[in-house]
Amino acid sequence: MKITKHIFLFVATILFASFNKQEAGIQLQNLRCEMLVNPEGIDVVKPRLSWEIISPQRNVQQIAYQILVASSPEKLANNEADLWNSGKVNTDESIHVKYAGMTLKSKRRAFWKVKIWTNKGESAWSGNAFWSIGLLNYVDWKGRWIGLDRSFEWDNETQFSRLSARYFRKEFQAKKTIKQATVYIVGLGMYELYLNGQKVGDQVLAPVPTDYTKGVKYNTFDVTKLLQTGNNAIGTVLGNGRFYTMRQDYKPYKIKTFGYPKMLLNLDVEYIDGTKETISTDESWKVTADGPIRTNNEYDGEEYNATKEMPNWNKVGFSDSNWLKAQLVQEAGGMFEAQMTENMKVMETIKPVSIKNLKANTYILDMGQNMAGWLRLKVKGKKGDKVTLRFAETLQNTGELFVRNLRDAKVTDVYTLKGEGQEIWEPSFVYHGFRYVEITGFPTVPTIEDFDGRVVYDDMATIGEFETTDKTINQIYKNAYWGIRSNYKGMPVDCPQRNERQPWLGDRTTGAYGESFIFDNVRLYSKWLNDIEQAQKPDGSIPDVAPAFWRYYGDNVTWPGTYITIADMLYHQFGDKETIKKHYPSMKKWIDYMQEKYLVNGLITKDKYGDWCVPPESLELIHAKDPALQTDGILLASATYVRLLELMQKFAHLLNKPEDVKVYSKVAEDIKKAFNQKFLNTQKGEYSNGTVTANLLPLVYEMIPANEKTKVWNNIVNKILVDNKGHISTGVIGTQWLMRGLSQNGRADIAYKIASNRDYPSWGYMAENGATTIWELWNGDKANPEMNSGNHVMLLGDLIIWYYENIAGIKSAKDAVAFKKIIMKPEMIDGLNAGKASYHSMYGTIKSDWKKDGNKFQWNISIPANTKSLVYLPANSLDKVREGGKKIVGLEGIKFVKTEDNQLIVEVSSGNYSFSVN
Repeated sequence: MKITKHIFLFVATILFASFNKQEAGIQLQNLRCEMLVNPEGIDVVKPRLSWEIISPQRNVQQIAYQILVASSPEKLANNEADLWNSGKVNTDESIHVKYAGMTLKSKRRAFWKVKIWTNKGESAWSGNAFWSIGLLNYVDWKGRWIGLDRSFEWDNETQFSRLSARYFRKEFQAKKTIKQATVYIVGLGMYELYLNGQKVGDQVLAPVPTDYTKGVKYNTFDVTKLLQTGNNAIGTVLGNGRFYTMRQDYKPYKIKTFGYPKMLLNLDVEYIDGTKETISTDESWKVTADGPIRTNNEYDGEEYNATKEMPNWNKVGFSDSNWLKAQLVQEAGGMFEAQMTENMKVMETIKPVSIKNLKANTYILDMGQNMAGWLRLKVKGKKGDKVTLRFAETLQNTGELFVRNLRDAKVTDVYTLKGEGQEIWEPSFVYHGFRYVEITGFPTVPTIEDFDGRVVYDDMATIGEFETTDKTINQIYKNAYWGIRSNYKGMPVDCPQRNERQPWLGDRTTGAYGESFIFDNVRLYSKWLNDIEQAQKPDGSIPDVAPAFWRYYGDNVTWPGTYITIADMLYHQFGDKETIKKHYPSMKKWIDYMQEKYLVNGLITKDKYGDWCVPPESLELIHAKDPALQTDGILLASATYVRLLELMQKFAHLLNKPEDVKVYSKVAEDIKKAFNQKFLNTQKGEYSNGTVTANLLPLVYEMIPANEKTKVWNNIVNKILVDNKGHISTGVIGTQWLMRGLSQNGRADIAYKIASNRDYPSWGYMAENGATTIWELWNGDKANPEMNSGNHVMLLGDLIIWYYENIAGIKSAKDAVAFKKIIMKPEMIDGLNAGKASYHSMYGTIKSDWKKDGNKFQWNISIPANTKSLVYLPANSLDKVREGGKKIVGLEGIKFVKTEDNQLIVEVSSGNYSFSVN
């Protein structure tokens, strides 16, 4: 299934001539600072700069660059690099080039451009890009935190908390002509910001959530065009978000709460004459909680009473005499941090597919797709009419909503009409996971034209496309796409619909890697590693949920180990070494903690969840109770710990810590010995009780003695094909390596069988039974509704990785990460006759489009400039291969390497190629 890309932001495009003036056509594009395009208010004083080189020519390789950074666009236009002139640097490095100029202080702006030299010639200077520095120091913030630390008679602070939004306003005068205006805001839990009646930015549900006792995110906006000389008005609305949590006075031992909504805002104004002033939050601001948003609760919904609207409340001249004086309140507690990730926004609007009358004044709306976001409605009626919207993923046989799997989440929005013609409304501070909506109280007969589905997730580009000739695989990919985007909410959450929505680490151990082929998720996961680090206890322990909105510090390996695997993913896929450097001490602290506390007789003895969610023996069960289906927790913990030690060795090599390499290597070898002594049955050729997971982990982690590997492998194959009749039997842990493990050992055909099944248990079974996302359970249509979310991603395991790396054949080499060297090696599997994919890497777009017909093979590929690829062709002779209809010997950009396992390996430089094999 081909998923349409969102527009990828390309800036500063330039053309430059090669040695042959007629061959002009190489472009530089997508200039990034800290992997963001023109970011405002960052808190990195030595940011990393990146650019892409685009060319229709073959074999374009950068050989040098020069970067100029100036304090103004005018200086940059004149090549006056008063902040930094890198000079000509002879290197092919074009991503993560660290700024090495003058150290920038708070509020400074930097404008930059780059030119490069390639083996095809020298470029012109690019157009300008920029970044600005936020407020680096606590004392840079002026004013005070303001809020209302109280509830009102229309609020209800019981378990199901109902707290109305807070509306703040202030008017001020700009007495001179404005040159530049910048606003910095910490609005907790969530905010909407207005200047002179206009909303600032297109973000929603901002800022991204954190543990507010550890860190609070601020957003920065250039608002120069929204201010005017003379009178101005600032207005903000504060929603509850994760700050005033969804459940109050309920399980305080588990659920962390933070207090009432509050904010800190600085508006810096610079005038043409060079003078400056700051408008900040203080006791001069006015506030009311008696506005139209009567309650907003992520679990329970938003209620909006349009009869309580305050026309022009955020404009100059509004009378706020009956508003309260803003309270000066205690600050949130966490360190102020610039938000280095995109906010959420409405990323797509979709139309419902049907609406049916269920009973008197009750309708069921079907979006045709399980999604996360909300409904926008258009309605006409009398003042005081109430439209109630209740959300669910599935229906009962009666056609009514099925809500038992939502637990105690009320998931209900209510809109009260003001009765003034057509009214259009959508919520501000909640989201729902749903496909179906129950509509009651609609004053007329509703039609699908009265509603829009607003798809909400982090503002990141879709950078991958994937399609095959197998309809099941295509549908699963589409379901994965919708499930992943549904669960990006400023952090990766487990589900978007019930009373959970928590950032469980174990759900993303490997999933984040697969997701990175579809979405530009590097900044989301970089932020999440900071959340995990902030959640770490002084003794080294890491929770299962981070930010630790739920206090789950139970200690295990397989969930907290995600901290390390995602750091590795960010390096492998995006070349982000700085993240490893930043988090290495904390990762080491956790590794040491687990070893000191749980390494007993050579094995890690603590496991908490087992191989979570294996297909159970009965469709009504959530978890298997049959010991034959369960994998020993010590085996899981010990094998996973060995894998994490290998990654720590890799990180220590990168950071030049040879002593750590020795320590980790020694511990890993000792555990392997104890592991084989404890679990390996040499007579049966299997580990422990012989589950696929029990045998698979030591296989992929290279723990099996050489003389036992064949027997263990044969047991895996036999278990899948005979005992499980070609179906999956692994849970969250085993599925992280299942598809790749099968392909790496020469049985991609088994992986394909598992991937293309449509009966239970399989991903295809979900699709066959109406799923449009990925279920939490293999038996999600039959299992006890206490735990059968219809929109999870944890069971994807390594499936998406396998799609791109093994079916499409697009993979980054280990020795040249971030796709600097690309391994192009699609699997040739009987029954799968074509695969097509594209992936926008840090260097540019990689494409693979192959088809086979009998003995004929056609493959079109694209390799980005400044990279190379090892291409594996299904041929054992050069004579059988053509490129563009020509023999490949002597063609530009192609160099023969070797033949191996009936495959011809050639090194291919950048460009577009059309290979055929007969």
